[in-house]
Amino acid sequence: MKIELQKIELSFGDKPPLLQDLDFILDAGDFALIHGPSGCGKSSLLRVLNRLQEPSAGRILIDGRPAGEYEVTQLRRRMGFVQQTPVMVTGSVRENLHYPFAFKAQRGQQSPGDEVLRTWLDDLLLADVALDDDAVVLSLGQQQRLALIRTLLVEPEILLCDEPTSALDTDSKEVVDAWLERANVERGLGIVLVTHLDFNPQKARLKRYALRERRLDGTAA
Repeated sequence: MKIELQKIELSFGDKPPLLQDLDFILDAGDFALIHGPSGCGKSSLLRVLNRLQEPSAGRILIDGRPAGEYEVTQLRRRMGFVQQTPVMVTGSVRENLHYPFAFKAQRGQQSPGDEVLRTWLDDLLLADVALDDDAVVLSLGQQQRLALIRTLLVEPEILLCDEPTSALDTDSKEVVDAWLERANVERGLGIVLVTHLDFNPQKARLKRYALRERRLDGTAA
């Protein structure tokens, strides 16, 4: 799946544009890392990519076709979005992990069983979290990892991550970082990672970007 942004502008009311003349290309299997100061528009850029926020001007192309030619549910099936502050539905950890499978976009996919869910939790250092635990009362760091699992269970082609490790301790961050790198290198998962933290993978070939003056500057690394 390839996403291309052409001359994107994003404005709110009479305020100066948050994004302007912004170009960006994510080819299938790319790993893009985006840095930038707080409030510069990084989260808004992810929302534009996922069609949660319509740009004021510019074009979005998906596999060479205008994004408007696709149903939003179809795009959401192919693009997962992990937000910095995840939304937990009222209920257990199990219910939260099953939640995406109730939507039209995941129609035809079977919800994973407890054994699969347990493996995911253990792999992301959530061995002390039970499937019957109340997801709403988990710590922010636990919820961030739970949201990542929930998104990845539906097997998206592209993963958009907004500060997914901001509330994690060092050990948990290293585990999540390693998992993201492995998913990119071994499975070809396209990733756009917004973070203010260091991320230095061993094998993944990053495209590093800085969002400054409403545009993206970047190089492959």
